[in-house]
Amino acid sequence: MELEKFSYDNKIVKYFTIATVVFGLVGMLVGLTIAIQLFYPLFNFDLQYTTFGRIRPLHTNAVIFAFVGNATFAGTYYSMQRLLKTRMFSDLLSWVHFWGWQLIIVAAAITLPLGYTTSKEYAELEWPIDIAITIIWVVFGINMIGTILKRRERHMYVAIWFYLATFVTVAVLHVVNSFEIPVTFMKSYSWFAGVQDALVQWWYGHNAVAFFLTTPFLGLMYYFMPKAANRPVYSYKLSIIHFWALIFIYIWAGPHHLLYTSLPDWAQSLGVVFSIMLIAPSWGGMLNGLLTLRGAWDRVREDPVLKFMVVAVTAYGMATFEGPMLSLKNVNAIAHFTDWIIAHVHVGGLGWNGFLTFGMLYWMIPRMWQTKLYSVKLANAHFWIGTLGIIFYALPMYWAGFTQSLMWKQFGPDGFLVYKNFLETVVQIIPMYMLRALGGLLYLVGAVMMSYNLVKTAKAGDFLANEPAEALPLEKKVITGGYWHKTLERKPVLFTVLTLIAILIGGILEFVPTFLIKSNVPTIQAVKPYTPLEVHGRDIYIREGCNACHTQMIRPFRSEVLRYDPNDMEYSKAGEFVYDHPFLWGSKRTGPDLHRIGKKYGDSWHYNHMLDPQSMSPGSIMPRYPWLFTQQVDLEDTQAKINALRTIGVPYEEGYEFIANDDLLKQAEIITNNLAKEGLETQKEAEIVALIAYLQRLGTDIKTNDNLAKGGQ
Repeated sequence: MELEKFSYDNKIVKYFTIATVVFGLVGMLVGLTIAIQLFYPLFNFDLQYTTFGRIRPLHTNAVIFAFVGNATFAGTYYSMQRLLKTRMFSDLLSWVHFWGWQLIIVAAAITLPLGYTTSKEYAELEWPIDIAITIIWVVFGINMIGTILKRRERHMYVAIWFYLATFVTVAVLHVVNSFEIPVTFMKSYSWFAGVQDALVQWWYGHNAVAFFLTTPFLGLMYYFMPKAANRPVYSYKLSIIHFWALIFIYIWAGPHHLLYTSLPDWAQSLGVVFSIMLIAPSWGGMLNGLLTLRGAWDRVREDPVLKFMVVAVTAYGMATFEGPMLSLKNVNAIAHFTDWIIAHVHVGGLGWNGFLTFGMLYWMIPRMWQTKLYSVKLANAHFWIGTLGIIFYALPMYWAGFTQSLMWKQFGPDGFLVYKNFLETVVQIIPMYMLRALGGLLYLVGAVMMSYNLVKTAKAGDFLANEPAEALPLEKKVITGGYWHKTLERKPVLFTVLTLIAILIGGILEFVPTFLIKSNVPTIQAVKPYTPLEVHGRDIYIREGCNACHTQMIRPFRSEVLRYDPNDMEYSKAGEFVYDHPFLWGSKRTGPDLHRIGKKYGDSWHYNHMLDPQSMSPGSIMPRYPWLFTQQVDLEDTQAKINALRTIGVPYEEGYEFIANDDLLKQAEIITNNLAKEGLETQKEAEIVALIAYLQRLGTDIKTNDNLAKGGQ
């Protein structure tokens, strides 16, 4: 049988690599900016497009989908062709994928600062962009599966398994979490509400980390680490256990983000159990990676590529041990909503994703440009500066998290909270925020050094766009016998179907009871739909990203109900959120929880607080919002909003949309009259009036125990 000659497409890898570096620098720079904003509020610049709430999702999307996403595609396109001994299925689809993905990133970079957001973490992009993501992801999948089907290597190596799992699972996650009803061209409401929306979102959010930031990078680890070390993977059988156990167990663990919330206890417990089980496959993968270096450890001291990969895999092991530990209820009780979680996330992001990407780039680029790395010393310097950056980032955030949790829960001898004013905690951890920014700066400096090194490397070499290769054609005969999994690895369609089944089981068994059994979300008769003015105010709250710093979930701890609802001592109930599209429970308390903020302060307090937070709360790190006092709500959108909300289950009467603005103006007049009594003149249509209406509504439906009793909770 004669060898077939063909070529590998390095050009598509080159373009994804360039996008990785460029968007990586942009994402890190935005991250440094928001880090500075948290101790120096003037860095919000009093501009509505640069506040923390608006550019924080810009940072997360740029790092996750632009930096890590492009790195995933660069590594996948490079390794897949070589593992399957074939060029990609379609050059055209490769370029549609590349340019489509970059246009999506640009669309995100434009729309998020403009305030077009769904508010759902890691899924903030609005419905037209969601559709574009779906189309481009399908293009990627067709290209990948087509390449597998036309391969010349019958055996599918372990990296390919992880690439397939990534494609299948991210597709399911994105489609389900993007069920939303459009209101206008760039505004939608989540199809799900309250508890159900929270479950779907964190099923998505946790597994976006699992299947966008973890499984593809495990595939890259299984290819690039053995290549860099020139050693075979330590254990083939361990990789099989690692893969199937990981994808089956991971999908169940999303509810651990919602411990002690209004999510049903059985769902919380499922999340805990499967999170603890995750330690085994996660550490199996880590050990398989590290033990691959057996016999090559002497090279680690000199080779920056191996240095980056060793620390990356170690960071993966640390993060995947800490995650399950944070899922234990007694640990979660003190860690959740604190900066401890920020530290945990960034150990994974900066260490695992960042360092593995750096190692991969240092390995790939000299080979594609047929030259040696411009400066090994500079790469080693990048490694140490980057490592120092991670340390200076993570350790202060751990310290801040411990400080927050201890101060929030500290009671005095009299049985009352010692630090009742939430701001006392914020002021205490400002130095930690400064050190965090220093760590981010060091990490960014390292990335700039890498960029310079790689550009100089490329200039010194000669890029090989179509790398010649040859291989035997794929044997047509059916091979029987041997290890059972090897047979499965020769059947990509069956392998993909089994992967899909493995990841669907957990989601279905968590969703079906939550959605179909009404007792999981008990109704409260006193809870009514938001008024039209409150709907507009809630949308403004979402637009400004307020839920990035404020939670709306009082957990059933005495320290929380005493702090946030000292009169009625009511923690948050599932039935209070049945009309919340989307839910706004939040995941981090930079500021206090707002679920019982309604009627706690007068309208004028909220007015002055949004105009100049420091005037009402000295030492506050909250930005100013002067545009809310000059911009007006668009009354023409009211009808569309009421119609959309009715469609997804909010019980507005038929025809109410035609008189909704009348009710809106009546409620606005009450607020403007209250403000006028304090000498504060404003128009009824001003956005600040709508926002005040929404804030004054929060938690008031069950403000008394009588109301709660009537609701039949």
